[in-house]
Amino acid sequence: MEHSTTPKILIVDDEQDVLRVAQTVLTRDGFEVILAKGTDSAISAFRRLNPKPVMLLTDVVMPGMSGPMLADQLLAETPELRVLFMSGYDETQVVRKYVVERGFKLIAKPFTPQRLSEAVKEALGTPSGILSATNGSPL
Repeated sequence: MEHSTTPKILIVDDEQDVLRVAQTVLTRDGFEVILAKGTDSAISAFRRLNPKPVMLLTDVVMPGMSGPMLADQLLAETPELRVLFMSGYDETQVVRKYVVERGFKLIAKPFTPQRLSEAVKEALGTPSGILSATNGSPL
């Protein structure tokens, strides 16, 4: 069975609009996008995927398990996974303690398509523009 060489990103958020915008932007940037509306479906999808996603893009605060708890679980299985958090609560103690102080990247919601594209490339350690010729224009 042949596997896709397109890098995969697993996107987890409980807001459908965020999932839709992120999917549009990152697909345009050349990624294969897997969407999950919650942490349970994210874990199931992650375990089924081979090869594994190169990145987890997840909201910090969600019903049930938090984004940082999800990241910890997936990182235990795939230590090379890159993680980018997104949050509308970027100045809270939870975000500082479980995201920023642990060295993870964070993008504040709401974000522009260009900012999301840049943040993903930064978190992957890829110079902006390498994966696509995206000009960052709005959707």
